[in-house]
Amino acid sequence: MRIGYACLTVGVPGTGFRTCTARNAAPEVLSELIGSNLRSLDKILDYNIENRIEIFRISSDIIPFGSHPANTLRWWDEFGEELKSIGDKANSNGIRLSMHPGQYTVLNSPDEDVVKRATEDLMYHSRFLDAIGAGPECKMVLHIGGVYGDKEEAMERFVRNRRRLNNSIRRRLVIENDDRHYTVSEVLSIGENEGIPVVFDNLHHRVNRDDSQTEGEWIASCGRTWGEDDGPQKLHYSQQDPGKRPGSHSATLNVNEFVRFCDILPNRNVDIMAEVKDKNLSAVKCINATSTPEIQRLEREWARYKYLVLEHSPRRYQKIRELLKDKSAYPVLEFYRLIDDALAAPVTQENAVNAAQHVWGYFKRTDPGSKADFEKGVGKGDSMRSVKRLLWKLAERRQERYLLDSLYFAEIY
Repeated sequence: MRIGYACLTVGVPGTGFRTCTARNAAPEVLSELIGSNLRSLDKILDYNIENRIEIFRISSDIIPFGSHPANTLRWWDEFGEELKSIGDKANSNGIRLSMHPGQYTVLNSPDEDVVKRATEDLMYHSRFLDAIGAGPECKMVLHIGGVYGDKEEAMERFVRNRRRLNNSIRRRLVIENDDRHYTVSEVLSIGENEGIPVVFDNLHHRVNRDDSQTEGEWIASCGRTWGEDDGPQKLHYSQQDPGKRPGSHSATLNVNEFVRFCDILPNRNVDIMAEVKDKNLSAVKCINATSTPEIQRLEREWARYKYLVLEHSPRRYQKIRELLKDKSAYPVLEFYRLIDDALAAPVTQENAVNAAQHVWGYFKRTDPGSKADFEKGVGKGDSMRSVKRLLWKLAERRQERYLLDSLYFAEIY
């Protein structure tokens, strides 16, 4: 079982993606943006390799206006070496990549102009995956689309329009149940008849249900649509945000709930895409919760979380320190419960100053000249952002790797 995340990486400097408006999309601007985005993707892969994350969905925005007339660049040629290098890095490290065209890529629309734009967008995504040398197991995930007053006709129109696509697109295209229109059974009926692999999305299924089979049985049925060349079956996993509309993804994943989901899997030879607001952070949580117990995994996590936890809850900070003293244990579920509980607590000024003073301890001897700026910042009574920026600059100057990797600074870059 492999677990990954989608598009963006939280708490890793230099991994953001940039874009522009169509009005400003001159070739030289686009070229600079594409180069920057590819460098970000390369850094994301480095992070994923270091953290044993072998599933990653590439953002559709990697090439700004990739399927729009505003972008006239032959980017696949101009950045051929960079694209090949990214693909080689992913392939040599066993990372399976994918893409997921957005909500406006609707293949079953009755409007031919919409279908034309959808086809162009699919061609862009396929071209990108081809340009990096991704194998046929690297897929593009698509929803069936709208209903348009006649679901049966809309499903037939999807099939007809999909058949019109060229082979390079068809070999990568997989379909997914959604939370509004098409249940897993309806998507399966298309997938089974047309030989299209089906991605099972657990939260979509729970919102848009078909109870004629259990969840585990639906996962098994979807699994049978994946052929040998398609790679392992892919699943999308998310949890409901309790404060938002049904189908909204949670801010983070509860690992206990994730472990219970894994218990219903017919087999463990699956790739699970975590769809969650904190992205890689939850992916690592779930990997650690389902992997061979190694206390070093939790110690590495604690190194990244500790000052962020201290800022939110000194009491839980102390509890986690005590929890990790027993090197023969692997209290992974309790560890993440305490972290989640801590981060749910509001940051008080007292706790923010306390955490900042702990971090300042790395520099008070080596950078005494910054003491006045630090003390002025902690005395302001504001959100401490200026203090964090000062501490971040000091960490960069001194190349304090321990701090540069800390989630304490995630909000400022």
